Amino acid sequence: DLRLLAHLREVEEPFESEQIGSSAMPYKRNPMRAERICAIARHVMVLAQDPLHTAATQWLERTLDDSANRRLSIPDSYLALDGILVLVENVSSGLVVNPQVIRKNLEEHLQFMASETILMHASSAGGDRQELHERIRGHSMAAAARMKDEGEPADLLERIAGDDVFGMDLEQLRELSHADRFVGRAPQQVDRFLAEWVRPALERLEAGANERLGKPDVRV
Repeated sequence: DLRLLAHLREVEEPFESEQIGSSAMPYKRNPMRAERICAIARHVMVLAQDPLHTAATQWLERTLDDSANRRLSIPDSYLALDGILVLVENVSSGLVVNPQVIRKNLEEHLQFMASETILMHASSAGGDRQELHERIRGHSMAAAARMKDEGEPADLLERIAGDDVFGMDLEQLRELSHADRFVGRAPQQVDRFLAEWVRPALERLEAGANERLGKPDVRV
């Protein structure tokens, strides 16, 4: 998810002043730590198959063919997981969130997501649902084509406001497509997760533990 959001430039992982994102394209800021986390995680998931296959062929525990496998898979698993945790700590402690980019992306796409809400509102006001649906579909296709073909911002709300069938002005449409209407219980879920999981974990850490342990090496 972090890598996908980094692609959209909504978030960025820590980027050192001398860090090079790409040897060919100097402007790039690839999420290399997140990529490394995913790569090592795949290795750990494959290692999890080792004990399953070993247990399936134990010959009533009369063979030592598990020994060499254990000496490889168990240490590798611990070392790989430790490396992942070091990288996750580094990324999470220096994560950069770009609210303006998030807002821009929302403004560009939220009006399309709000089309169902607009349809329901207009239907409840007495409009013919089938006709409204067809008109929104047409306006949506035209607004999307404007974005893709002309490189201009989507104007779905303006198109609907100019359609007398809906009987709504631009201010009403903007209210119906406000981001707060689409977050559901996300704020409460975040607060609960922080209260039940994150804060207790932080409280268990001893003061100054990171200083005593030293700064972890992210060159994993």
